[in-house]
Amino acid sequence: MAADPPPVVTEPGADAGAAQALAARLGVEAANEPPASGLYLACGPDGLALCRAGRPPTRLRPDFVHGPQGFRRVRLSARREALARACRLHRRPGLNIVDATAGLGRDGFVLAALGARVTLLEHSPVVAALLEDALLRARADPSTRATAERMVLITTDAVPWLRQLPEHRHPEVVTLDPMYAGSRRGAAGKTLALLQALLGPPDDPAPLLQAALSAARERVVVKRHRHAPPLADRKPDHAIQGRSTRFDVYGAKRLLSEPL
Repeated sequence: MAADPPPVVTEPGADAGAAQALAARLGVEAANEPPASGLYLACGPDGLALCRAGRPPTRLRPDFVHGPQGFRRVRLSARREALARACRLHRRPGLNIVDATAGLGRDGFVLAALGARVTLLEHSPVVAALLEDALLRARADPSTRATAERMVLITTDAVPWLRQLPEHRHPEVVTLDPMYAGSRRGAAGKTLALLQALLGPPDDPAPLLQAALSAARERVVVKRHRHAPPLADRKPDHAIQGRSTRFDVYGAKRLLSEPL
């Protein structure tokens, strides 16, 4: 079960009106000081961040312009990126892709940077607010504006959204990256721990995979930990291996009629 949405804290130099509007939208408390413990959203002059009070303090702020994502962006190649090859973006750079588990938007941004038009679906209003803030900053920077403008964020439950999508709007590819239930090390581990504290345990992935198969014109690509079993125990057509992750590829139309 997901935790209650965290309060919004206005930090010095931030837009207090924007912080109060966000708190009202999320239906949470607005404050000027962080809580003594637990999660909170920090609205600061450099953007929105998900934080955990206590020792040591933890802070998560998606950023497509600077930091690791900015470093990765300038070195992107569709042939080197395993996700892009799994989507066949190295052959067709203008694909329409639905990222049905958008999260912090990192994979969606990679796909958009390589030429795809990406629809981001995120069911958590808090995570969507973090992603929306990062996209606004990316659209304001000349180096990332074109990429960010190829990304559309929708706050919704992906399963009914995919099921109700009119056929003429079906994308060529649907990507899935359900939250990993285990643990990881380093920066990835800290990010995962924060998101697990916010969102709670993951839902049954079977309905999501079935909805993705029904909506994708060509393929569904599922990101998994390298040693994790296939999603919903559904064997993929093939997989592309990375150092710590793999991308399981399902031919959507061939597998749609098979039971989960």
